[in-house]
Amino acid sequence: MGKLLAVALVGIAAALAAERLMAFRNRLNASREIAPVTLPNCRLIKGIETGSEDIDILPNGLAFISSGLKYPGIKSLAPDKPGEIFLMDLNEDNPRAVELRISRGFDMASFNPHGISTYVDRDDTVYLFVVNHPHQKTTVELFKFVEDDSSLVHLKTFRHELLTSVNDIVAMGPDSFYATNDHYFSDFILMFLEMFLGLTWSNVVYYSPKEVKEVAAGFYSANGINISPDRKYIYVADVFDHNVHVMEKHANWNLTHVKTLQLDTLVDNLSIDPHTGDIWIGCHPNGMKLFYNDPENLPASEVLRIQNILSEEPVVTRVYADNGSVLQGSSVASVYEGKLLIGTVFHRALYCEL
Repeated sequence: MGKLLAVALVGIAAALAAERLMAFRNRLNASREIAPVTLPNCRLIKGIETGSEDIDILPNGLAFISSGLKYPGIKSLAPDKPGEIFLMDLNEDNPRAVELRISRGFDMASFNPHGISTYVDRDDTVYLFVVNHPHQKTTVELFKFVEDDSSLVHLKTFRHELLTSVNDIVAMGPDSFYATNDHYFSDFILMFLEMFLGLTWSNVVYYSPKEVKEVAAGFYSANGINISPDRKYIYVADVFDHNVHVMEKHANWNLTHVKTLQLDTLVDNLSIDPHTGDIWIGCHPNGMKLFYNDPENLPASEVLRIQNILSEEPVVTRVYADNGSVLQGSSVASVYEGKLLIGTVFHRALYCEL
């Protein structure tokens, strides 16, 4: 009887492990291959060699680019090199990336930038919020942009027990923001188990000097976050559930679910066209390739454009797709006046004229 019970338990455990493995592969889109979608006027951006994970463009065409992310389980082309913030002026005929100097006193050696967001104050001061992972921990760094000096002045570091594994942020004021925690755990092994078991413990947090609180939960892995041009709705990408959530923002900063748009790709960062309200998304067609990074089977890139997401029939367009031969692991796509920037987790960045 004891042996029979042991065999039964082993069989049950094996069946559960097999089911979890299949679900894990499905969340990673492990079998998906993509057909290329090319754009005619594109070039790789010189000087950006180790990632361009997030991009935020000011209304005047200045684009901030975070580079050099070291993320658990994903390849880094320069693991010992500190992260950087680049600036591009998209008003120029031939825009180039310029590294911004960061003020003394900030720990550049452990700078590991992830998601970014800008906020322009009433006096036209430009603030840049940067998710940072020094020593695999999480902080949010606040900088003031000094255009004449091409520099960033470090103002403050935000830390909180609810900001455990921040992926992306969207600024609400000079010292307030929404943030996505892409995992409940920050330890790599526990993060992997969280993904493998399909736990929906990821969330969105609102941070301000007066209060810090969870405002949305139940995500596999909340990733990119942004706000509609009318500032009424917050958009959240769940990378492992392949969807974008539309959340209504309330006066007390709480969020309520409005709708979910299901897609067939791993959605990363979200950028908003301020004129049309269209959502541009850098996506990973096959997440397994991103984690394995086999030189013979490179991680692909994909850019989606979502029009009229609040309508009953949003229009989803594949604007760009590449098998990794040009661009590997796209994470963001941002537009300004007919110009498109596509960033990646660890690879290059692409500039296109639409």
